[in-house]
Amino acid sequence: MASLYSLVMNESIKMIKKKRLLVVLLILAAIIPMFTYAQMKVSQNTLKQFGTTDWRAEQRQKIADYTRRLGSARLPDEWKQRVQVEVKIAQYYLDKDVNPASPNGVTFTVEFIQNAVGLFIPLMVMVIAADIVSGEHTSGTIKLLLTRPVPRRRVLLSKLICLVLFSSVIVVATALLSYLISGLFFGYGGWDLPRLIGFSVTGTDVDFSRVRVVDQWFYLLLELGLVWFAAVSVALMTMMVSVLVRSTAAGMGVMLAVLISGTILTNMVSSWETAKYFFMVNLDLTKYLTGGLPPIEGMNLPFSLTVLCVWVLLSIFVSFAVFTKKDVLN
Repeated sequence: MASLYSLVMNESIKMIKKKRLLVVLLILAAIIPMFTYAQMKVSQNTLKQFGTTDWRAEQRQKIADYTRRLGSARLPDEWKQRVQVEVKIAQYYLDKDVNPASPNGVTFTVEFIQNAVGLFIPLMVMVIAADIVSGEHTSGTIKLLLTRPVPRRRVLLSKLICLVLFSSVIVVATALLSYLISGLFFGYGGWDLPRLIGFSVTGTDVDFSRVRVVDQWFYLLLELGLVWFAAVSVALMTMMVSVLVRSTAAGMGVMLAVLISGTILTNMVSSWETAKYFFMVNLDLTKYLTGGLPPIEGMNLPFSLTVLCVWVLLSIFVSFAVFTKKDVLN
């Protein structure tokens, strides 16, 4: 156990010295103010359009706009399903007198993380994980690392633990920076505001029987838990690619292509049912909390969690099988 702790500390020090985590934090610190400003402009435009900050007026206008879109013959059937679901959920919030997007630091954090989980956070995780093994080949430190009287599986386990730790740091840092920066403009309150969860969407039908009201702090914890699971899943699959591909650039290219293709597939493959077994189509777990329509019919939170678990276990198995047997000294 002592040797594993030393290995994890060693991997953590190497990760910090690479300064990639610092780069990720700087990227977050740069783009979050941009989104905060955009959100502020949206609030100002709402005030200008309706002459009030009453969210009910905005919801009614949203329902009216969606209803007009449904009357368009040019709207594809797939998008009609999405719009019909949005109308039903928006009306439900209105009927229950619950503001789904009260402007404050907590709400901004919730919305930013929801929009970041599908691509942005996975990309940030990929940046720090892509060279976890291949970087040792590039720098030549793999020989020094494996001369230690430590089993290879323990060496790789230390890298796995390090990735889980730093992936967690990225998720927590994203939430903290979002809250701290947006709170300067919208205030730091809103922790006890109500949120509705438990929507179940099947086709154009929305089941409200399990919908319940929770405090926003609890909703944020649920959301962060799902985002953390998605981030760790991407990290471990990136580690597998790093084991299989000795070139860091090639490994990053592979994962970048996979993650971007997942975003494209999510918007294009509603009729290709087999695509729901791809891990990148299942990364956006937070949509299930808000009743978002899944990209492919039949997908739900337990299904997506199961798919990601299978991919993670497969990645871990392949990583250890290859790393412990492969001739890495040549």
